[in-house]
Amino acid sequence: MNRLTKITTRSGDQGKTGLADGSRVDKDSLRIQALGDLDELNAALGLLAVEADDDHSAAIAEIQQRLFDLGGELALPGSTGIHERHVQKLEQQTETINAELPPLKEFVLPGGNRAAAQAHLARAICRRAERSLWGLSRTEALNSESLKFLNRLSDLLFVMARQMTRRETTDEATWNRKP
Repeated sequence: MNRLTKITTRSGDQGKTGLADGSRVDKDSLRIQALGDLDELNAALGLLAVEADDDHSAAIAEIQQRLFDLGGELALPGSTGIHERHVQKLEQQTETINAELPPLKEFVLPGGNRAAAQAHLARAICRRAERSLWGLSRTEALNSESLKFLNRLSDLLFVMARQMTRRETTDEATWNRKP
């Protein structure tokens, strides 16, 4: 089955877009906002994957698949694509990477190197997507595992960024509190 045989449909020219169940919703609805934030996050992860080493790229590719699953939940209300096992996998990956890192004494400034900076940017976009999903959850029932998934993903992206920085240097730029 071909999903996208015609790209320009003109069906959204009046400010509405279609969901997978055939219903039409406003393009600025909370659901579509959340879908757009997930799309932006997935694009940022694609850029990160290009810069990352093979281990990180493989993990990112799997995460991108799960983000499409999460998007599927939003496009087809009532469906479930994210499960507890997906959240647990992110937690395990975060714990594994974090165990290799020295404890933090201060906030890390985003940067480090190109890949680390892209991981920090993806983390910030992930946080926005999480906020969008929470906003939608205040008006509609959502899969609680999807909310957890984005929260854990931002943690993973943070420790990935730290690891990517430390693979090139032992110095991480941190917040320098001025009294």
